[in-house]
Amino acid sequence: MTSRAEARDILRRIGTLPDAAIDLAEGALALGALERPQVPLERYRRHLAALARDMADRHSPGDDGLEGRIATLHAVLVQRHGYTGDTETYDDLQNANLLRVIDRRRGLPVALGILYLHAARASGWSMAGLNFPGHFLVRLDAEGERAILDPFNGGQVRSAVDLRELLKATAGTAAELTPDHYAAVGNRDILLRLQNNRKLRHLSAGEIAQALEVLDTMRLFAPNEAALWRETGLLEAHRGNPDAAIGALETFLQLTDDDRQLHQAATLIQQLRNRLP
Repeated sequence: MTSRAEARDILRRIGTLPDAAIDLAEGALALGALERPQVPLERYRRHLAALARDMADRHSPGDDGLEGRIATLHAVLVQRHGYTGDTETYDDLQNANLLRVIDRRRGLPVALGILYLHAARASGWSMAGLNFPGHFLVRLDAEGERAILDPFNGGQVRSAVDLRELLKATAGTAAELTPDHYAAVGNRDILLRLQNNRKLRHLSAGEIAQALEVLDTMRLFAPNEAALWRETGLLEAHRGNPDAAIGALETFLQLTDDDRQLHQAATLIQQLRNRLP
């Protein structure tokens, strides 16, 4: 069994690592274990190892171009293991828990993207997650070519026209593609994006305590992410916990160099202190 303490230790260790050294799938499993602490992680690790073996067995060294790699990913992740996006119960929190995604073979774009990244990187291929809003995508590179794949839709290759339509569907009809939408994101940011799904669902349901628990786990593996401390402070203040709010906001002040937010946080800290008995 993997206890919550063990899972938190894994995440805390990730918080000390440079981004390139982070085992993305292992981090996602640890996050999942926080929600299901009595479930052994070994069988999920074995599944990840099986994905890597299946990639090696399926791929032909003589067909190592971009199209061949895309075909291998599809054959292993979609055809053999049945991974797909959950279009029926998209907002179900299970879709953001990699353990349940592996159990059910369905999930959110970012959770499925983590499996694509794991499979590709286990094969020694260059793949990165993209900073695309509202719908996580991955970019695969091979021999000077690249393609953007949609893990939620069977690893479908997305054209510029597809991306423009997808952006407008998620960010509004006035949105237009920019170079930022094609920018790669690091492993830590991908884990943050995975957890952000959980946090936003709790906030939309008015579950402030649960949202704060998610923020706590996010700070374990991203302790220097200033925005997490600021959001924690604001939520604790909203919940009427001035001591916790002040502590979080003081950490935020040490991490940020945004003058406007520095001033706002310092002002709020003073207001909170004035309310203390």
